[in-house]
Amino acid sequence: MTPTEPMTMVARCPEDVLAMVSVTLGFDPDESVAMLTFGGPRAFQARVDLPRCREELPETVESLLGPAAAHRVRQVVFVVYTDDEVLAGQVWRGLRERCRQAAIPVVEALRADGRRWYPLLRGDRLIREIGVAYDVSAHPFLVDAVLRGRVTHASRDALDATLDPHPGRVAAVAAALPAGGPPTGAAALLAEGDWVRTTVRGHVRAESRPGDHDAARLLSALRTPRLRDAAWELVAGDAAVAHVELWSDLVRRCPRELLAAPAFLLGWSAWRAGHGALAWCALDRVADADPGYPPAAELALLLTHAVPPDAWEPDLDWADGLRPPRGRPA
Repeated sequence: MTPTEPMTMVARCPEDVLAMVSVTLGFDPDESVAMLTFGGPRAFQARVDLPRCREELPETVESLLGPAAAHRVRQVVFVVYTDDEVLAGQVWRGLRERCRQAAIPVVEALRADGRRWYPLLRGDRLIREIGVAYDVSAHPFLVDAVLRGRVTHASRDALDATLDPHPGRVAAVAAALPAGGPPTGAAALLAEGDWVRTTVRGHVRAESRPGDHDAARLLSALRTPRLRDAAWELVAGDAAVAHVELWSDLVRRCPRELLAAPAFLLGWSAWRAGHGALAWCALDRVADADPGYPPAAELALLLTHAVPPDAWEPDLDWADGLRPPRGRPA
């Protein structure tokens, strides 16, 4: 689901738009509205669930168009995924009015129900009524994505299921967890933090996975915020893809009581790799394990406001105050 290299896609017809949405999100949306943006300093894509009632419509519209206006995008494309024609019309009218207020031109707008697409922005009456059958499963965009290492899942639930625990592997890690509590004292924390960083760096560079004992030690260490930050500091843009793969593996092998930290690190890595949908799935796992986990709110804010991955870095120094000042003996 993580790209190994960037893709360039040019949409010339509605089927191209539908395929582009699936590739950029990493799954085929359902009961959603997706937005693609073009132009401006930074282009991005977004998806939100359709509103459950009329009162939720303004929030749905603003969650998409607020970031689009803030990032000064020049054009947008919308696809409303539903077989509810009335709901799609309400959402489209809200989006169209907000775009008018923000002076953002709409290039294309469609409703798609998984079988047929229907024009919202333009199109003759007959096409609006009966739609056009489509099947993008073998579209060149998706074929190219597979060749580049991307996987497009059948739904968001299918994407989320890739993080489900593997019971046997979880049990093996649980059995290997070290006895006793987290390290205490500056020297012990420094030593464990250095081990965490060496271990994570090594597996990221080699694209390998830790054995059960190292996985257990690493997951146990992450309970300590300093040691979690020691791993967090390593998630750089050029290595984000490899971090996604490492932390995805550890999330699937992690006992539930230790899940918040590795799931957060997966979410952060996914955001840095440009995969907002996977980042949200990871945050769902964090919330399930620890609803009040502090750094998760920070990541959720970045995702909500479509902050570009290369526009913000955490202010971290995991070893701050642990190492003695230079010139002073430890």
